[in-house]
Amino acid sequence: MLDIFHKWYRRYLFEEESVLLLVLLTIGIALLMTIGDILTPVVAALVLAFLMQGISARLQRYGLPQWLGVSVAYLVFVGAFFAVTLGLLPLVWRQLASLAAEMPRMLEQGRQLVSVLPARYPELVTAAQLNELTALAKAEIGELGQTVLTRSVASIPGILTVLVYMILIPMLVFFFLKDRQQLLDWAGSFLPRERPLLRRIWGEMNLQFANYARGKVLEIIIVGAASYVAFAWMGLNYAALLALAVGLSVIIPYIGAALVTLPVVMVGFFQWGLTGEFYTLCAVYLTIQVLDGNVLVPLLFSEAVNLHPVAIILAVLFFGGIWGLWGVFFAIPLATMIKAIINAWPTAEPEKVPEKTLSLME
Repeated sequence: MLDIFHKWYRRYLFEEESVLLLVLLTIGIALLMTIGDILTPVVAALVLAFLMQGISARLQRYGLPQWLGVSVAYLVFVGAFFAVTLGLLPLVWRQLASLAAEMPRMLEQGRQLVSVLPARYPELVTAAQLNELTALAKAEIGELGQTVLTRSVASIPGILTVLVYMILIPMLVFFFLKDRQQLLDWAGSFLPRERPLLRRIWGEMNLQFANYARGKVLEIIIVGAASYVAFAWMGLNYAALLALAVGLSVIIPYIGAALVTLPVVMVGFFQWGLTGEFYTLCAVYLTIQVLDGNVLVPLLFSEAVNLHPVAIILAVLFFGGIWGLWGVFFAIPLATMIKAIINAWPTAEPEKVPEKTLSLME
């Protein structure tokens, strides 16, 4: 057993850089699993600064000095940040509370629709089973509505945390943009002077992260805005809440679109029933999903992510489990990074078996 491990070690960890990379990966995963929640504002600020760095670099390529490019990018970030936190989120919260309060009425309407099932299919559904299921659903929805309506009083510490984040994240983004090169040089001082493997992986993943993060943010904005315009034009209730859900659903490939379809269809059905407006809503929503998958994604993502759907789903489950929403958001680039590391990992040639040993084995 020790001999097998020794051969594996000599083949895959024969270079100093390979050992260093393994240690960095282990430390990174351990930090996400243990203090990932504590590091959330720092990670969020890093991601936002990375997104704004693209705007700053583009302005500098147009001839603007560095300080002016950083200032413009930061002003764009501050405007978007406070527009979302002070404008969109309160509206979404009010619509969520209104939806929770209206759920019992929707449930009663749904019960009336299915009340004909025991008479038509008595061998499958009985009146007692239907009443029991309705009572259970009413109890669960009543608790959910009460929880949502009283959440503002019970979560004062959470509100204080959000206020702290609203001050801390813009400050961190400013310093990450202003002192970017200084911080990179400081982090590089802990690494070996000669690091071709790390440079190669960093160069590839920097491009992958840039394309994915900026493209995904644009996709969320475009899909969410198009959904809101369509829902508001049709007069759909809770248009802002549902549009936000549709926009955020693009974060999780395959799964997100399937999950968000149910609330959109249910709200439309309970508002209009099986009428022309309901079928129009389904057609508009399907059109948005088709255009997103077949037109918008190929335009936004210049670098295709060559990952099997099973690998993508496993990455979403794993990184989402250890890092929450940020893990779900970056599941694909993190999986791509692991794939790039595996492809670039240096390996020594396996030791050849002596011909004498081969002849004895034959």
